[in-house]
Amino acid sequence: MLRHRSILSLLNNFHRQACHLGPPSHILVRTDSLSKFSRCYAKKTKNGSEGPGTPTSRITPSAATCKPPVDNKGSCNTTPYKECQPPKLKPELQSCSRPNPVSEQPNCAYEESAAARARKNNKRILAALLLTAGTFYAVWKLQPEEKTKQEVKTSKKSAKIAPVKIPATASEIPSSVPYLLIGGGTASFSAFRAIKSLDAKAKVLIVSNESLLPYMRPPLSKEVWFVPDSEKKDPLTFQQWNGSEKSLFYEPEDFYISPKALDENPNGGVAVARGWKVERIDPYKKIAYLEGGHEIKYEKCLLATGAKPKTLDVFSKAPASIQKHVSTFRGIPDYVELNDIIKETESIAIIGGGFLGSEMACALARRAKVENANIKVYQIFKEPGNMHKILPEYLSLWTTGKVANEGVEVISNSEVQDVKLEGKAVSLMLSDGKQILANKVIVAVGVDPNTDLAENSGLEVEPHCGGYLVNAELEARSNLYAAGDCSCFYDVKFGRRRVEHHDHAVISGRLAGENMVGAGKPYLHQSMFWSDLGPDVGFEAIGIVDSSLPTVAVFAKGSDKDSPKAVVAESNDNIRSNVEANSQYKPSSVSTSQNQPAASKDQTLPPDEYGKGVIFYLRDNMVVGIVLWNVFRRMTVARQVLKDDKKYDDLNEVAKLFHIFDE
Repeated sequence: MLRHRSILSLLNNFHRQACHLGPPSHILVRTDSLSKFSRCYAKKTKNGSEGPGTPTSRITPSAATCKPPVDNKGSCNTTPYKECQPPKLKPELQSCSRPNPVSEQPNCAYEESAAARARKNNKRILAALLLTAGTFYAVWKLQPEEKTKQEVKTSKKSAKIAPVKIPATASEIPSSVPYLLIGGGTASFSAFRAIKSLDAKAKVLIVSNESLLPYMRPPLSKEVWFVPDSEKKDPLTFQQWNGSEKSLFYEPEDFYISPKALDENPNGGVAVARGWKVERIDPYKKIAYLEGGHEIKYEKCLLATGAKPKTLDVFSKAPASIQKHVSTFRGIPDYVELNDIIKETESIAIIGGGFLGSEMACALARRAKVENANIKVYQIFKEPGNMHKILPEYLSLWTTGKVANEGVEVISNSEVQDVKLEGKAVSLMLSDGKQILANKVIVAVGVDPNTDLAENSGLEVEPHCGGYLVNAELEARSNLYAAGDCSCFYDVKFGRRRVEHHDHAVISGRLAGENMVGAGKPYLHQSMFWSDLGPDVGFEAIGIVDSSLPTVAVFAKGSDKDSPKAVVAESNDNIRSNVEANSQYKPSSVSTSQNQPAASKDQTLPPDEYGKGVIFYLRDNMVVGIVLWNVFRRMTVARQVLKDDKKYDDLNEVAKLFHIFDE
């Protein structure tokens, strides 16, 4: 109210100045009611009468009848002010006739100047009114604006990182580049490193639909959850199993240059256009079209668009009030959202028993013990045990027991059949008759390759495996390559395949980058993958690893050295494919391993005897896949076994190559 009074006082003073009024103490009495057309006419005739057509003398405002102010003593000073005395009129004023206020306009110089002053004063009054309206609008707008900011702040806990375009306009993105990489994930990162290693002054542009720079995904379901935010310097960092801190981003922001500066930089560089989407490609004209129509002409282009999480119909067809409690998990925005929720929620249900679902269940249960001991973590899947499609059944069931020991309530052999909202939670009706209440539901049931560009760009998609169809050199068209999760390549050993793991993204991205510079090499690498159920249990795998195939396993008792934590402590690298690539271990032949003790392939060992081991997957009595259970730095041996491409009469002898009985 005080603010409004001060505004009104200011406007009142402004009005007085605009109208040439004196201070409030000088009360001028106007003698003429027709002041809109003339100022202070003296309306007197010789006989004291007045009429509209009678010529009169005109006086100025100062000649109007004045009421003298009261002095300090309260008496009235009868001495008239000098300015109240009628001045002598100029001859030209005496000749002015009084106008008809309805139909006539002033017809003399004085009247024209008076009208001009009136118009000027009207403009000032209008400006004052507009200022008043603007001021009141600003005062009214102030409180709702504060409310909006508060609402945005409080809603951050349920919101993901908002997509932002960097640069903000397409005009700042180059219209022509030698190397164009579509997608900002691991495959693109590996590709530009390969390009720069062979062409130091290369100019590389990455177009990513994410608002973030390239980052690693494996820690998002593992290490990031094992240490609370209060013990981190940055929420987008994580502690490796050996305790050292590492950023999720491959390179800091100052490693990259701005897209606008890419053309002018004589030494080249790597630029990232973040938050932008490529809508189609013309592989013949070698042009990529961004949203809004901006064209980027390229010499070589890589498709590294990754994959999209799957969901379930029971959730996708549910009402919006239920869907806001359900999400998938793929990148940093999903991690940021879930990381806030877990601090206050009462229950989380993870749907899926594969790699991601099992890793997330263990990680969230561990995190709950530190940040929110009251939280309940459920894992629901239709298979008998965790990772049942990968591991032999006995080892899958053992893994389920391991997950349960972490504090997860595992519900196997069950599916979600229906959902409904109950207060702030979602009620999950399961096929086994159980009903679970969860404040948050994470769907982790696999991914589909992101091939959105295929239809508009005339590119082939493999009908069985999915993904862009490429040859052994990872080419989809001339000068157009695909790598990572979105590519279906020709494996010279196992035929056409599509692989969704980190190591494949690294190796295929590197090969595509080398071939874009002119290497022309085929994809001969057998990529590996790994999974950790915390710092104590983990495995690495290579080849065709399918639990429907016959398996032969050899186990030995493990030690403290046989764990993910131990191998990271030794190598200071949480990316297991890097550890294996840098391993100095050289495989020996089967014939030189006769001094090793006899291996056991008993699959009914006591649970504590699955400390470490090797599982062979067979097709037509040939080894086509290998899982190394808590056995590390032996991937070179596994690759050699697959490369030998021969039948073994006794896999006990092959198991000795991995030295699993070494202390």
